[in-house]
Amino acid sequence: MGAEARLKALGIELPTPPRSMGTYATAAQSGNLLFLSGHGPVKDGRVVHHGKVGRDLTIEQGQEAARLTGLNLLATARDALGTLDRVRRVVKVLGMVQCADDFTEHPRVINGFSDLMVEVFGDAGRHARSAVGMGSLPFGIAVEVEMVLEVSGPVRRTRSARSRASTVRARSPRRRPPRRRG
Repeated sequence: MGAEARLKALGIELPTPPRSMGTYATAAQSGNLLFLSGHGPVKDGRVVHHGKVGRDLTIEQGQEAARLTGLNLLATARDALGTLDRVRRVVKVLGMVQCADDFTEHPRVINGFSDLMVEVFGDAGRHARSAVGMGSLPFGIAVEVEMVLEVSGPVRRTRSARSRASTVRARSPRRRPPRRRG
């Protein structure tokens, strides 16, 4: 069973892929690897889980944040690839947990993400991983995850990439040709 069929069987609907929040791409391909930028627990453009795990949030809430982050990453991957059935395997994951200074359960929190990848991709969802604690993360998000996928075929130009490119062009000042000195 492919990833798209698994999502359907599990009753999982992916959110709209989140937009880049800066001057970077949400996905970039090199050879047969798709690199996905750090994503967080955002739903409908709003941070859902913010604060420090172990102080403001429980481990279970951190796991929910990691799972939601995983759904966002899958949405970005589908947007880049056209279908998640082109994913051969999840290769590497970096999970970052904003946490209290004495918190040591980072792997348990990021399991919320890793468990989702195994649900969706089966054994191909098992990955190498780092789970680390951070003093802060952008916008106060509780979890940020970046991921590397092995894929088949090239990345397609996504709707969000086209709209970002047109937005950037619209904001760029006109360049004047250099003056000739003579």
